[in-house]
Amino acid sequence: MPIRNKATAHWAGGLKGGAGTFGTASGVLSAVRYDFRKRFEGEAGTNPEELLGAAHAACYAMQTAAMLEDAGIVPEAVDATATVTLDFVEGAPTVTGVHLDIAIRAPGAAEAEVLRIAGEAKAACLVTRLFATDVSYTARVV
Repeated sequence: MPIRNKATAHWAGGLKGGAGTFGTASGVLSAVRYDFRKRFEGEAGTNPEELLGAAHAACYAMQTAAMLEDAGIVPEAVDATATVTLDFVEGAPTVTGVHLDIAIRAPGAAEAEVLRIAGEAKAACLVTRLFATDVSYTARVV
């Protein structure tokens, strides 16, 4: 598969007094500001954990729709919400959980079958699997 999913971030200054921006190669997100207050003190604005939640909800909804369709059930709508829990573990901010909530409108489909597929979709979702993967990196001083 081609690598086409890139995002960039820039941070200037220290943790609490600094600020940063991030964006995506597609241009959908461009120079979006974030800082300590938005991330840890509830100030209005986005943060990395919210973006993780958006990615997880979007992936889960799409995965569920695909698996329903594979089973012969074409849903009218699939709405997903991901709630990302951020706690301090041993003094370090840590994502300690994600709760996925999904509502599926599939008239005429057997409820038990739809719910079974939704459960299987959680495990099949690419972002769910990402949370259990190794992350590689390169670093350089410029």
